[in-house]
Amino acid sequence: MKNKSFKHETREGWLLAAVALMRPLFKDKGYTVPEVRVSCGWPSVKALAAKNQRLGEAWSKDASSDKIAQIFITPSVDKAVDDYGILPILVHEVAHATVGVKEGHNKVFGKCARAVGLEGKLTSTTAGKELTTVCEKWSAALGPFPHAKLDFSKSPRKKQTTRLIKCEDKESGYNVRITRKWLEEGGAPICPLNNKPMTFEIPDDLDFDGEDGDE
Repeated sequence: MKNKSFKHETREGWLLAAVALMRPLFKDKGYTVPEVRVSCGWPSVKALAAKNQRLGEAWSKDASSDKIAQIFITPSVDKAVDDYGILPILVHEVAHATVGVKEGHNKVFGKCARAVGLEGKLTSTTAGKELTTVCEKWSAALGPFPHAKLDFSKSPRKKQTTRLIKCEDKESGYNVRITRKWLEEGGAPICPLNNKPMTFEIPDDLDFDGEDGDE
């Protein structure tokens, strides 16, 4: 049953409405926001990291079967406007989708991010004073975010032990062992014999417990 205190019934509806409110800001600065899908979900890496937790993630349109960029906002935040609130995070990710995810946090992205009012380190931006004021207006128009914050310290997944994880190249048999931390931060190592990513499996009793504080 819909909670009558919420203007938007779903998180996705709220987030998409937020993107619609952001479009004029980007347009005023010379940028056209493409069609995007936005959802609440754990980013692919550092989602539950104790430090530098990734708060949001943009996926390129090239990764989507229908060529529409997709954005995810972590369920570990619930405040719309804060240093690392949902709306500043979303502005950051919309900037990625707008200039192209392939640009990463380079000067092209930086120019767009600064233009729309994001400040600080490009991998972990916050809203400047003017953008914060705008976000507060957006928040008032959107109403409460229909979400309940998840406490990742109570994750059902077991924490990583100090065990090293085996990575192997199936073709040559070349293998190495590496910590979960480096798999999470750098991905699978490259086999020096054929320059291909090595494969690995996380044992049942291990998992990623969590770029950057990157919204």
